[in-house]
Formats: sequence, C-alpha cells, structure tokens
Amino acid sequence: TDPIALVIDGVGDPGNAGTLLRSALGAGVRNVLASKGSVDLFAPKVVRSGMGAHFRLELGVDLSWEEIERSLGEGRAVVVADARAETSHYRFDWRRPSALIVGGEAHGPSAEALRLATTRVSIPLAAGVESLNAAIAGSVILFEAKRQRDREK
Repeated sequence: TDPIALVIDGVGDPGNAGTLLRSALGAGVRNVLASKGSVDLFAPKVVRSGMGAHFRLELGVDLSWEEIERSLGEGRAVVVADARAETSHYRFDWRRPSALIVGGEAHGPSAEALRLATTRVSIPLAAGVESLNAAIAGSVILFEAKRQRDREK
C-alpha cells in the first residue's frame, strides 16, 4: 500500500486536474483516484498539464465512492482538504498511510467525501484570503506530506 493516495473529488478544471497529477507524482504519490463528476483525467488539456505524470501514476477514473473506499483499503486515514477545518495541514501526521481528498473548485469537498473522511485539514492563510485554488491547495498539502515522510529517512 502506498503511504499517500490522492482522491480528486469533482475537480472540473482540466488544468487543475493535470497540475494535481503532476504534483502528486512529484510528492511521491503513486495512486490517484477520481470520483464520478471529476474532469476526464485523459482529456487533452489534463494530459498536457500533467506533463507525463499519466505514465507514472496508477489512475482510477470515474469511480463511485464505494469503489474509492474499496481502493483505499483498511487502516488508511482519509483526509479532506477543507478551508474551514480547524486542523492545519502541517499538524497532521502524514507519515502514516493516508489519502488526501481534494474537492472541486466551485463547491469544495462533496458530501460523500466528507462522510468518508476521518480528518479535515486546512492551509493557514493570511488574513483576508478565503481559499486557494484546488491544484495549489492539493499541491501544498502533498508536499507537506512529502516533507514529513522525508524527515524519517
């Protein structure tokens, strides 16, 4: 089981999806799952912005939440990025097996994602900034997870 998996939940912008794939690969993620309602991970703009990540990641596309839950398996923390969460992304222990759910740009995490999640994390932002774009938020969190895992080596 990979230490970290990424779940793309209703991300609609192809550039954001491709950027998330590229960041996931850079952060050491091997498994990316996309829920029904997410952009097609094999759409041309997603492939272009992914810069080859498609060839090095295990991708699950157009999955139901039951399929996502089965794919993640037992014993994995399921963490949803939520701008309203009280726990900071750097206070979570990413060294244990985890899955990060990144919700869509317009509506954030879905009700299904929130039900599956065992933890919610946010990125502390400067006053007056409401949130980050889905690709940037997911990337920031994934690289914090990588930083924590790399400190153990």
